[in-house]
Amino acid sequence: MFRLPTRRTFLRAAAVTGTLLPAGVVAQRGLVGGGLPADLLDPAICRASFGEPVVLPQKRALKLTWNATAICTVGVAVAQEKGYFQRHNLDVELINFAGSTDQLLEAIATAKADAGVGMALRWLKPLEGGFDVKIAAGIHGGCMRLFATPASGIAKIADLKGKSIGVTDLAAPDRNFFSIMLHQAGVDPNKEVEWKVFPGDILPVALKKGEVQAFCQGDPLGWLARERDGLTEVANNLSGEFAHRTCCVLGVRGSLIRQEKPVAAALVQALLAAQEWVTVNPDAAAAIFATHAKAPADKLAEMLKSHTHHHNPLAADLRSQIAAYGEELKQVAVFKQSTDIQKYAARVTVDVLP
Repeated sequence: MFRLPTRRTFLRAAAVTGTLLPAGVVAQRGLVGGGLPADLLDPAICRASFGEPVVLPQKRALKLTWNATAICTVGVAVAQEKGYFQRHNLDVELINFAGSTDQLLEAIATAKADAGVGMALRWLKPLEGGFDVKIAAGIHGGCMRLFATPASGIAKIADLKGKSIGVTDLAAPDRNFFSIMLHQAGVDPNKEVEWKVFPGDILPVALKKGEVQAFCQGDPLGWLARERDGLTEVANNLSGEFAHRTCCVLGVRGSLIRQEKPVAAALVQALLAAQEWVTVNPDAAAAIFATHAKAPADKLAEMLKSHTHHHNPLAADLRSQIAAYGEELKQVAVFKQSTDIQKYAARVTVDVLP
């Protein structure tokens, strides 16, 4: 079936190339000089990208968990600040969840929360265990980085063979991601490197002291450490086949989807619209998020401009990306070899949009 190019395609192209939209569209949407629409919830545009806009008949309270210091969750803060939730008639309570992933998924599955935003490569292994939580959308790409010192001679992933790598925990998403990259480079991530755990703010110190030869960390801490210490960025999840992969996802409790699917659809639309607003308004988005992150707005804006907020897979595209991660996690012994990845991807993902 033929599908119109999505709004995110047009917006990204315009943002990158400066391409002017057709004159009729410019006049209709109040654009000036080929600029971009300020209101990204225009019903016609929203329909082209996300299906028929879902506005609930009455206000619906909803609890959404997020990590308030991780820049990849910027869309949540933007959706709240710019009124995207409210325009879908959602009254969203944000919960900054600091517990383990298993505790988070259990909280969502048992209706202590309704949905949550998190890193795919942290959630996928626990979801293998059967939590009643469905991934409804990818919302962000690109925030994991691996660093070494310029003097180390480490310039590519394969150079890490025999080295020690610092991580915040052994189930961290960046540990899983760079394990995948090591495997693809011919290095066994379970036998030919040593993973050492340190608190996030200590990782750069451990590198300086020689306790590790590299460390991986997400933004904003990773970006700030690189800039402050003049580190070499050896690898990230913005290159090669991973450049078009989502890394952050929206999970919704299964019972909500079964009983109130329009509520889940409204939440997906609100967050995706907010993420696309971030794409074309990174400086304003950074200013909104600066109240949550321990970083200046100008640095946060630089990070946002390097990320891929417009890569928001849904439905079959989402299942395909989750399946790809599943196969890769099986290769690095994170997933059980007996897991049927295609069935797994179909079980843990859902399409809620009209």
